[in-house]
Amino acid sequence: MYKRSHTCGQLRKSNVGVIINLNGWVNSVRLHGQVVFVDLRDRYGKTQIVFDADSFSGDFEAVKKLSMEDVLSVQGTVRDRAESAVNPNMDTGEIEVLVSEYVMLNEAAPLPFVLSDRDNAEENLRLKYRYLELRMEELQKNILIRHETYQAVRTYLSGLEFVEIETPVLMKS
Repeated sequence: MYKRSHTCGQLRKSNVGVIINLNGWVNSVRLHGQVVFVDLRDRYGKTQIVFDADSFSGDFEAVKKLSMEDVLSVQGTVRDRAESAVNPNMDTGEIEVLVSEYVMLNEAAPLPFVLSDRDNAEENLRLKYRYLELRMEELQKNILIRHETYQAVRTYLSGLEFVEIETPVLMKS
């Protein structure tokens, strides 16, 4: 396992040529013969990582079997994307990481529903696998807004010398 040197949303053209370590979930996999493109995601964003059979010394057949929500730790070199492959919709769309080594931290079980089409999944199923939904960008943003709101209220009230206490839950006997 590699200690993360950067987040998946942090890399830019200024990092080209730098050897980095990323950790994250597999968001998508695209097989193109002897090259496999993977979008690696963490809470900060996505980065395209590339496994090239010509330069990758590991088990390329295992790379071809990567699936959504597998958890990876990768080491590689940041490089410019080909001009035709630049993705203006991604903050990291001008670069990609050519992977030299990777470690599978956790292989995901088959997903109970398609995450990108979760509106069509049954509510009971979505609640049972709530942890999968909590990885989605929309819900992550909601969690961060809630955290920032609570933090602002706490800071404000603390500045007024309020003391926060936690009370036990009161229940009807």
